[in-house]
Amino acid sequence: MSVKKSYMPPDDVIAAFPEISGNSVNGFGQSEYRQAAPFFWHPPELQPHGGLQAKVLEYLFSQEEVALEFSHVAMGGPVRGPEPVAQSDQRVQRTPQEWSADIKQYGLANEADVVGIAAMRDDYLFEGFQNEHKYIVIVGVAHDYDTMKTAPAYPGNTGSAVEVGRQYNRGARAVSKLRNYILEQGYPATTYPGPMADAINMVPAAIDCGLGELGKHGSLIHRELGSSFRLAALTTDLPLVTDSPDVFGVDAVCSRCQACERACPPRAIYSEKQMVRGTAKWYVDFDKCIPFFAEAYGCAACIAACPWSIPGVADNLLNKLARRKAREGED
Repeated sequence: MSVKKSYMPPDDVIAAFPEISGNSVNGFGQSEYRQAAPFFWHPPELQPHGGLQAKVLEYLFSQEEVALEFSHVAMGGPVRGPEPVAQSDQRVQRTPQEWSADIKQYGLANEADVVGIAAMRDDYLFEGFQNEHKYIVIVGVAHDYDTMKTAPAYPGNTGSAVEVGRQYNRGARAVSKLRNYILEQGYPATTYPGPMADAINMVPAAIDCGLGELGKHGSLIHRELGSSFRLAALTTDLPLVTDSPDVFGVDAVCSRCQACERACPPRAIYSEKQMVRGTAKWYVDFDKCIPFFAEAYGCAACIAACPWSIPGVADNLLNKLARRKAREGED
């Protein structure tokens, strides 16, 4: 796709927008805290953008190779992981420390690239959803950098879109295998893979699991994987030890960096933090983003442009941040 300096969204996508702004649904500009409302990727009957979702999926599925990868989301099967096994009626007894080390090791041995644990909280749930489990486990799966750096996709160059679907499916397999392992130990577990949304609001949970900080482009930035990875979740009552957020200086970089802003064809990325449901955070304008997202079969231009995602750059950025912090401490 040839990206013009002044992007003009397609008429059929604009026509599919409901009267309510997606930014309003997301809580943009709202100074009071509330749970996140069901949004664009939830089932159409739960949110106002169902017609827009159908139009975006129409674009996505217009490319055979992209449709083939994403069809597994609806069809399931081995690409998305094994079916749930029966929960054992005999609970294996271990300490929370032992269980935490065990499931992290199991996850990493079964397709996850990173694994984190947090205690369940209401703000990890979308409004109207329930989950009574005590803990949430988030796994991250990395994209292939050489494939993703070609984003945004266009006809004849859909590799980045296929890669996104491929990693969503890998994440689904990782949490499905981990769920079955936990069930076999006698504890309940429920999976929440992407890309379609369900009960779990994964980004705040992933932050508390220590899987990164929120970047200017609205995606997580992990200290090793950068921006180029996908999430999947499971919840459980297995006794676990929780991780802590990993704060390593993303804000200091994002406040100065404009790479994702410049790479975004519809100019949907704000240069400063915005108030969203009572919290100042980096935010991407949904209404501006989604038309190009449709045309580019998932886009990901901002992820491809993010310097954190370039192999080897994360270490350099972390070293620069450490030196800057040391200098500030001397002043």
